[in-house]
Amino acid sequence: MSKRLLTRLISYRNNTFSSLKIRNYRLYFVGQSISLPGTWMQTIGQAWLVLKLTNSGTALGLVTALQTLPVLFFGPLGGVMGDRFQKRKLLFITQSGAGLQALILAVLISTNTIQLWMIYILAAVAGLFNAVDNPTRRTFVMEMVGKKELGNAVTLFSTVFNLSRIIGPAIAGAIIAGAGLASCFYLNAFSFIAVLICLFLMNAKELHTTEPIKKSKGQLREGFKYVRNTPFLRNLLIMMAIIGTLTYEFQVNLPLLAKYTFFSNAAGFALLNSAMGIGAVLGGLAAASSKNVLPKSMIKTIFAFGSAVVFVAVSPSLHIAIMAMVVVGFFSIRFTSMGETLLQLESAPTMRSRVISLWSVAFLGSTPIGGPIVGWIGEHANPRWGLTVSGLAAIAAAIYGLIFLRNAQVHYYKKEPSANPIVVEKEGGKL
Repeated sequence: MSKRLLTRLISYRNNTFSSLKIRNYRLYFVGQSISLPGTWMQTIGQAWLVLKLTNSGTALGLVTALQTLPVLFFGPLGGVMGDRFQKRKLLFITQSGAGLQALILAVLISTNTIQLWMIYILAAVAGLFNAVDNPTRRTFVMEMVGKKELGNAVTLFSTVFNLSRIIGPAIAGAIIAGAGLASCFYLNAFSFIAVLICLFLMNAKELHTTEPIKKSKGQLREGFKYVRNTPFLRNLLIMMAIIGTLTYEFQVNLPLLAKYTFFSNAAGFALLNSAMGIGAVLGGLAAASSKNVLPKSMIKTIFAFGSAVVFVAVSPSLHIAIMAMVVVGFFSIRFTSMGETLLQLESAPTMRSRVISLWSVAFLGSTPIGGPIVGWIGEHANPRWGLTVSGLAAIAAAIYGLIFLRNAQVHYYKKEPSANPIVVEKEGGKL
């Protein structure tokens, strides 16, 4: 191996994992790496539990809706809380609550007292915790690593999330078969202990904390007004809303495609899903080494993402569709990490959690809206058409970005302002 090639490999490694040099983020990363597979184990276990009790796809869909609707309705309020309280302390509460929710489910299952209405209530409780946890957890990354390493840290977290998406279900399948359903929930509950320990071990003096805002009337309305009056943030969130509502409906599209287009079984669906996860891990590692996040690059990534989804829709065989899903995952994680990074860097510190909460609403909260639409198209027209609509939605979002964000000037705060900044940018090529 030549010295030049070795130098480039070392540089790539250092750039890819640069944020892990920061002790607080390294602790956070370790804690989440332990907890996230447990979360996916519970997701699989909960779906299996509902089907075991009811044999009803409608009941399964209702549980999913109850977990995501709180993000849709209360996500912006969760963002206000993220700006109003110290994020590290707030995460102690939300992560403890999520762990307790998993433990209650585990006890109910192991004592054979679980009933469907209990699952409904606990799913809604999990959604309420997530409505606060999601924007707080995402903006806490900025406090741990600062602006310079934000893009790398966000991408690495997205990578471990998608890696857990592959590992967690595989572990869940083995545990359900060997130790029983309740074990998935017990393991998930105990996995939150690792997160709490890592939060406790962090050095508060090394955090780039933003002074929490004082409680006052109209703070939720201020968040909406701030986004509405900041063209860059507003347009980026509109793009995410389009993609989140119609494109990120893979849990609806892929089962239909596997069963009714390729006449496969659950294994075919699992392979499509796993292929996307593998692509996301590869895309995350590739994106983590990049230090510059620009709107033009993000627009190109969205266009490639949408095109890859359309290609899956027209794939002549399951094997080709599986390979294409790797490409979908690759560009998917690049888009989400770019979008989240740009939103955080371009938001005023006192507004950051509220802005990110709207990102969560557009990404997660839109599932109950887009899922039935895409599902209806896939059922009554053809699964290929459902997935095609999803891909075309992303392409439409890229065209929207090309019109309104092409000449946007990202500024990345050089100094953290104490008040909301006045953002000057070009929109649609005009001042």
